[in-house]
Amino acid sequence: MAFHEIRFPASLSFGSIGGPERRTDVVTLANGFEERNTPWAHSRRRYDAGLGMRSLDDIETLIAFFEARQGQMHGFRWKDWSDYKSCRATAEPAYFDQTIAVGDGIRDVFPLIKTYRSGAQAYARPIGKPVSGTVRIGVEQDEMRDGVDYSVDDTTGEVRFFRPPDVSMEITAGFEFDVPVRFDTDRIQTSVASFNAGDVPNVPVIEVRV
Repeated sequence: MAFHEIRFPASLSFGSIGGPERRTDVVTLANGFEERNTPWAHSRRRYDAGLGMRSLDDIETLIAFFEARQGQMHGFRWKDWSDYKSCRATAEPAYFDQTIAVGDGIRDVFPLIKTYRSGAQAYARPIGKPVSGTVRIGVEQDEMRDGVDYSVDDTTGEVRFFRPPDVSMEITAGFEFDVPVRFDTDRIQTSVASFNAGDVPNVPVIEVRV
């Protein structure tokens, strides 16, 4: 899939709305009970970038970004201001935020994940687009050194250790991340008169698998 490693201007995504979407097939049986199934293992996020436009300069920036991506053709990075860190919204990422794996003495490559917990249930979200320079890695409560103990592929979210972690060693990570997305339309309609009157363009954006 065509993907450009460039982030949609964060100042414009700040005012957008959106979030995760799930797909659930619900069948009501003759006795009134339901059967529910989902074809998706992971949620998919949708956003509306139009609500972040505050000036005609913002509209110009949006159009330039849209044209450079050729509409829906090329994906790009998106900062979801409501969920872009491995830690709580008011904290800073630390190397012990998320447990991503347990060492076996052989494996040396591990994908970044973020786990969402509520009660006894949890969901592990793959993180494929970490922000460069923000990833911190720990092994058994000791922080590792980037470039000395491990390297990070910012385009895939994979962490590669130069020496495989020992058996039963807990591997943790902290990071900021972007969402891989594309425009969900091949057309953007704008009007200077309408914009000045408070009407903003509809610019749908949808998460993609990369």
